[in-house]
Amino acid sequence: MARNVVISGGGTGIGLATAHAFAADGDRVLLLGRRAEVLEKAGVEGALSHAADLGDPAAVRGVARFVAQEFGTVDVLVHGAGGTGRLEPPSDSDDPLDRIAHDWTVNFRINTLSAALLTEALKDRLASPGGRILFVGSIAAYRGSGSGAYAGAKAALHPYAHDLARELGPRGVTVNVVAPGYVEDTGFFGEAIDPARRERLIDETSTGRAGTPGDVAATLHWLASPGAGHVTSQIIQVNGGAERGH
Repeated sequence: MARNVVISGGGTGIGLATAHAFAADGDRVLLLGRRAEVLEKAGVEGALSHAADLGDPAAVRGVARFVAQEFGTVDVLVHGAGGTGRLEPPSDSDDPLDRIAHDWTVNFRINTLSAALLTEALKDRLASPGGRILFVGSIAAYRGSGSGAYAGAKAALHPYAHDLARELGPRGVTVNVVAPGYVEDTGFFGEAIDPARRERLIDETSTGRAGTPGDVAATLHWLASPGAGHVTSQIIQVNGGAERGH
């Protein structure tokens, strides 16, 4: 039976690969993201799309109305939206504390608040039993990310997921986080990554290669399957062992 799958950040990278994985099963997929033109070019067969800023409560209420109209019940909710704020307007202040406040606020908004708002807006629509909530976290939550803002925002998803798992478990809904490491073929690093940094990130893995969006999508797809029905409140490392370090 076809499922109703909602994917934030569904127009690019991991979210897009995940959308293709579910669409290949014949599931009905809704792609969410801020950039309508990106969603329109996604090319996921049969998918619906809805552009919205998921850090804005009013916009999320609009998403909830759209989901109610088009889907009714949500079987799988995948939170793929996020990033380091590279696409956001930079701080216009020369004061270092103002810039830090801006960086942390942006990262929290796009990585944590957006996921919490969308979850709370759609929580009552999750299939019971069988519903799935899946967060795309990051290895940065364990190893840091330089400024700390992105890592902190991703780490905040962990206790939220654990709380949701306890709350929704009696309804037969599972909640898990997937923690990727370095993943190529995404827009996370911008147009290109410094070759020396790329080499270092790959060297930190045990597999000797970069991750792909498909690696993460396959794990999310499995976590949404009946076979993962007793897996909940987990942080699944999909980073070639890099979380352990070398």
